[in-house]
Amino acid sequence: MKKIYGLLGRNINYSFSKSYFTEKFTTEKLNCEYQNFDIKQIEDVVIISKEPHIRGLNVTIPYKEEILPHLDALDPIARRIGAVNVIKFENDGKLTGYNSDYYGFTNSLQPFLNSTMNKALILGTGGASKAIRYALDELQITYTFVSRNPDTNELSYADLDKDTIESHQLIINCTPLGTHPNIASCPDIPFEYVSHQHLLYDLIYNPTQTTFMKKGEKQGAKTCNGLQMLILQAEKAWEIWNS
Repeated sequence: MKKIYGLLGRNINYSFSKSYFTEKFTTEKLNCEYQNFDIKQIEDVVIISKEPHIRGLNVTIPYKEEILPHLDALDPIARRIGAVNVIKFENDGKLTGYNSDYYGFTNSLQPFLNSTMNKALILGTGGASKAIRYALDELQITYTFVSRNPDTNELSYADLDKDTIESHQLIINCTPLGTHPNIASCPDIPFEYVSHQHLLYDLIYNPTQTTFMKKGEKQGAKTCNGLQMLILQAEKAWEIWNS
């Protein structure tokens, strides 16, 4: 009997996950199918959870945090992060939440790290940023969140000056700004203070080179998109589903 896996989100036709897993299942001759579950509200997950052949789901924007009350259990790392991007359907029908985003980010970031890259700016405060925070804690890189509506200990975009940019050599875009089809947009940071000492990491993978990355490269910065993170977190999800 064919096993079903899928992506849970809203307006997810752009997503890479379906094509990635479909190709994986074909190449490895697995009797599996990957579907997009595009839902308007998180409560609709109850209907999906009753599908008899589903074995696992990926979770994307905007449900990585909203999904939490609908799960029966959380992996300890997902609990500490406070966001879920992988759901395993247990044999007894219960749903367990995991987070593989932190794993994908950590392992895609490490080749770029050096001894001076010890402070980061995290642009955005949504579910994806929580996994990045956890990863940076594990890597012992200090960080500051930047938000349009800053909370205590967070910066606004207007707060970003020359000293702040120069002292944070890792800048991570966790916002959706610049995602296809709105590829001209990007976070409003003072790119003129970015230099060759910076790494601009964009979690977006479509397009492969975002406006955020282009503006960084113009200043001599190294850049990285979210594609390798996505591949690594997808393979980690597959490992979770089959453990």
